[in-house]
Amino acid sequence: MAKVTASITISVDGYIAGPDDGPGKGLGDGGERLHHWVFGGPWRYEDDRRSQPSGEDAAWLEQARARLGAVVGGRWTYEAARHWGDENPWQVPFFIVTHRPEEQPDDGEFVFVSGLQAALDQASVAAGEKEVHIMGGADIIRQGLATRVIDELTLIVAPVVLGAGKRLFDRFSDSLDLEQVGVRQSRFATFIEYRLGP
Repeated sequence: MAKVTASITISVDGYIAGPDDGPGKGLGDGGERLHHWVFGGPWRYEDDRRSQPSGEDAAWLEQARARLGAVVGGRWTYEAARHWGDENPWQVPFFIVTHRPEEQPDDGEFVFVSGLQAALDQASVAAGEKEVHIMGGADIIRQGLATRVIDELTLIVAPVVLGAGKRLFDRFSDSLDLEQVGVRQSRFATFIEYRLGP
């Protein structure tokens, strides 16, 4: 199987989204601040145009994309992002884990799959020699950590305290050993890379 990586942006207090996340505001109320690193600075849901990342943020994204062979995401993230306008933002095969795989989208940009392991199996074939990346949401990443299918995890810590919302490790009772293998700092985030122990 291909190497499986995962990454997600969290606040200093451990939230991956503010309260009331959903379609039109995928990062919840006030959650846009988590992704200043993605859009090169402050932005709002209402903004028609957003800037591009620069410096260390752009370098991290560029390196991650170069290794990318396929992506796995969750249905909630897919819906909250409004299907990314029915355009695959990664430009590699994108598998969406869902309880309703029969609702396969017609756009051909995304493949609905029932269950994380089935999605990883298909993504691994599609990725060839490259990596499979689990992009989230939190539930899919928690499943990957609990079943030990993730080889490397990057936590992208935004310098913000949200105070409420959705936490990455809610309802996660497993014990994990992580080996820190890298760190990168930008104005908008700290990228901490971990290798998962056995």
